[in-house]
Amino acid sequence: MSKKKELIFDTVILGGGPAGLSAAIYACRGNIKTAVVDITMFGGQPGNYQEIENYPGFAVSGGFDLMEKFEKHADKFGVEKFPMQEIQKVDLKSEIKTIESLDIIFKCKSIIIATGAKASKLGIPGEKELFGKGVSYCAVCDGAFYRDKVVCVVGGGNSAVEEACYLTKFAKKVYIIHRREKLRADKIIQDRAFNNPKIEFVWNTIPLEIRGENNVKSIVVKNVITDKITEINTDGIFPYIGFTPNTELFNGQLEQTPQGFIETDAYMQTSINGVFAAGDVRNTPLRQVITAASDGATAACSCVKYLEQNQIKIPV
Repeated sequence: MSKKKELIFDTVILGGGPAGLSAAIYACRGNIKTAVVDITMFGGQPGNYQEIENYPGFAVSGGFDLMEKFEKHADKFGVEKFPMQEIQKVDLKSEIKTIESLDIIFKCKSIIIATGAKASKLGIPGEKELFGKGVSYCAVCDGAFYRDKVVCVVGGGNSAVEEACYLTKFAKKVYIIHRREKLRADKIIQDRAFNNPKIEFVWNTIPLEIRGENNVKSIVVKNVITDKITEINTDGIFPYIGFTPNTELFNGQLEQTPQGFIETDAYMQTSINGVFAAGDVRNTPLRQVITAASDGATAACSCVKYLEQNQIKIPV
């Protein structure tokens, strides 16, 4: 077996979304040797968004286009990038941190965790079995497959309602299934959905089962007020019920909420010295591109200060 290559950095940023790329810009400007490592390509969740209209300075921008600008900005300051890394383990607790991928061992004095979060699962029968066969967590990725078909979106927040509106570009009908009688989405987004003739709301309702063999055929739902169970014929299910943090690599190493989100202070410092967290992966009241970018800037500046105050040497 060939020996893994060892690389040494002042800080390694785990995650190449808006938080990670923002952190990279600020870290490099702080004159510390910086790498960004991701298990996929850079861009994070926003890279899949059709449109972003609430990032200041960009009235409307494609998600991929905006993230490409983030990446190019980081490139300007010389960040080293390592996409598509199959990370096997991470040691946060030692003074010298290590991140081990399939081919590389990254040794560093500090880490900024910006791994984001993924769509939460419904946890009902048929969801796992029919994933990719009508169950999808990305309307932008898969919406075009549902031209002139019927789809269901589960959820009532911004993501659910925005994606439902997007799906009406293709589908002939979109059901929004929501456990409450009011949406949580911003008013402007709600108005778009209420004024869209292709959208029908199914209020006070929860999903029980997704049915189908080779493809989704229907979803069984229950009204939480009347307990009535019904079956809605549909070709696709798009759950948007929240997010689960991408923390599998370091669960148990640092302080987290019961849901797994990383606890930080106002400086993005975690419970471990030299380890910072930014963006959707941390315990935060708002998960948006702008707040992720802000977190990344704060984390990187805190990281630079930490390195100035702690003269850590990594044996070569």
